[in-house]
Amino acid sequence: MTTPSYDLVVFGATSFVGQILTRYLAEHLSSGTETLRWAIAGRSASKLDEVRQALGPLGESLPVIVADAASEADLRALCAQTRVVVSTVGPYAFYGEPLVKVCAESGTDYCDLTGEVQWIRQMVTKYEAAARRSGARIVHCCGFDSVPSDMGVYFLQQQARQQWNSPATRVKMRVRTLKGGASGGTVASLMNVVQEAASDPVLRKELLDPYSICPPAHGFTAQQPRVMAAGFDADFDAWVAPFVMAAINERVVHRSNALSGNAYGQQFSYDEGMLTGPGLKGRLSALALVTGLGAFMAGAAIKPVRGVMARFLLPKPGEGPSPAAQLAGRFDIRFFGRTDAGQTLRVKVTGDRDPGYGSTAKMLGQAAISLALDHRSSGPGGGFWTPATMFDERYIARLTHHAGLGFERL
Repeated sequence: MTTPSYDLVVFGATSFVGQILTRYLAEHLSSGTETLRWAIAGRSASKLDEVRQALGPLGESLPVIVADAASEADLRALCAQTRVVVSTVGPYAFYGEPLVKVCAESGTDYCDLTGEVQWIRQMVTKYEAAARRSGARIVHCCGFDSVPSDMGVYFLQQQARQQWNSPATRVKMRVRTLKGGASGGTVASLMNVVQEAASDPVLRKELLDPYSICPPAHGFTAQQPRVMAAGFDADFDAWVAPFVMAAINERVVHRSNALSGNAYGQQFSYDEGMLTGPGLKGRLSALALVTGLGAFMAGAAIKPVRGVMARFLLPKPGEGPSPAAQLAGRFDIRFFGRTDAGQTLRVKVTGDRDPGYGSTAKMLGQAAISLALDHRSSGPGGGFWTPATMFDERYIARLTHHAGLGFERL
C-alpha cells in the first residue's frame, strides 16, 4: 500500500470552527513540540487560500486539498492521502454522511464535533461493520459535546478505582460556569434536531431513550434520572435547571460504559444539569432558565416561528463569537460520584476559552493529533468509539498541557 502523504487533514477548514481549528493546529505544531504532516481541505480553492493567507508565515507551506463533501470520488481521493481526517462540516445530518462512509470503508481514522445524536445512531447502524473490517476508528463528539462530560466521568472513575477499587455507579454532572456564544452552525444543528423530532414520533421516542446509541445488546435496564425542571440538589446544595447539551452528553457517557464492558456498572446512572445557586435567587434563576429553554424549544418546533427566529434572532451559518469573546469565555463543570458502598467523591473539569468554539477547537485538534500519534499502531481496533473509549490518560494530558483544560479532584 502507498504511504499516505499526510498524517492529518482538516476537512471543512473554511467553516467557522474549521478556521479556529486550523489556526490552533498551525500554532501548536509550529512550536516544535510535535511533528505532523498535515493539510487543509474544503470545496473552495479560493476560500482555502484565504484561510492559509490569514495564517501569515504559519500558512505559507500548508498544503491545500479541494474536495466536495457531497462527492464520494473527491472524498476517496482525500482519504487516500491521509491517515486521519478531522471534520468540521456541519450540520452533519445534512453534510456529514459521505465522509463517514468513505472513512469507514477506506480504513481512514476520523473525528468530528457533532452533537447530533440521531445522526450518530444512523452512522453506527450503517457503517460500523465496514469500519470494523477496514480498521477505521470513527470518533464523534470530540468538542464541548462531549469531551468534558465523557472524559470527566472517565477521570472520576479512575479516581474511584484507585481509592476504592470500585466504580461510582451514580454520577451527576452539574455546570457551574458557562460563558460563551453560539455559532450559526451549532444553532442550525440544534434546530434541525428539533424540526425532525417535531414531525417524527419515532425520533421523539428515540430521543427520550438514554441508551439510544448504545450497542443493541447493552442490557441496561436502570431507570435514568433526568433534570427536566427546576429542583434543589442536596448533593450540590444548590438549585438545578436543565442543561441543553445533556441530551447528547448523557447518551455518549452511557455508550462509553457499554463499549468498555460495563466498567461503570450494569446499573450505572448519570444525569446533567445547570447549577443556579442556593436560596431564593437560585430558585428564581432555575425557573427562568426552564422557561427560556421551553420557549426556545417550542418556537423551534413551529415552522413559522422557527423561520422568524432563524431570520431575526439567531446567528447565521458562518457566524459566531468574536475572537475577543472566545478568549473571554470559560467553563467549569462539577461531577459528584457515589459507589454502591456509599463512598463519594467530587471532581471538576475546567476550560479557558469559549466552550463551543475556542475550547472546542483545541479539544478537537488534540483528539485528531492523538489519533495520528498516540494511537498510530495501538488502541482500539476499527469501529465507532466515544472519546472515553478511544482515548486515555494521554488525551487528558494533552488537554491539560496543550488545550487549556483542567481535571482536578476536589
